[in-house]
Amino acid sequence: MSKKISYYTKEGLDKLTAELTQLKTKGRSDIAKQIAEARDKGDLSENAEYDAAKDAQGHLEAKIAKLEELLGNARLLDETKIDISSVSILSKVTIKNKKNGATMTYTLVSEEEADLKTGRISTQSPIGKGLLGKKKGDSAKIKTPAGEMEFEITDIAS
Repeated sequence: MSKKISYYTKEGLDKLTAELTQLKTKGRSDIAKQIAEARDKGDLSENAEYDAAKDAQGHLEAKIAKLEELLGNARLLDETKIDISSVSILSKVTIKNKKNGATMTYTLVSEEEADLKTGRISTQSPIGKGLLGKKKGDSAKIKTPAGEMEFEITDIAS
């Protein structure tokens, strides 16, 4: 299995670490209680609660393993060393839609940190991929689910 390196901000890395810690402590403890309660209710061969608790335990352990793998391949980005001469991860990019003149500002982040509500888009999204490497004043034709769109990069900041 190939190891996919992911880049994170300090905030994103801290959030993942906190989630993993919570799942390993409280999550495992809660599942253990559910299994113990179900086991106390009698015959395990016909105990749906026991089966459900064991399934939940399997899902929890899979999620913990996934987070451990993510964190094992995570790299912290130094926001002070971001090159703003072209669009890259952690760039804050202002783009103008050439068709309707609307301007939007996005920060390009890793897939796991993307949140459109806060203006953070993934470098793996169609728009993120289309903007990477572009410079201020460049145009980018990007294929989106809504069709091809053309944007002009009006500003790049860190």
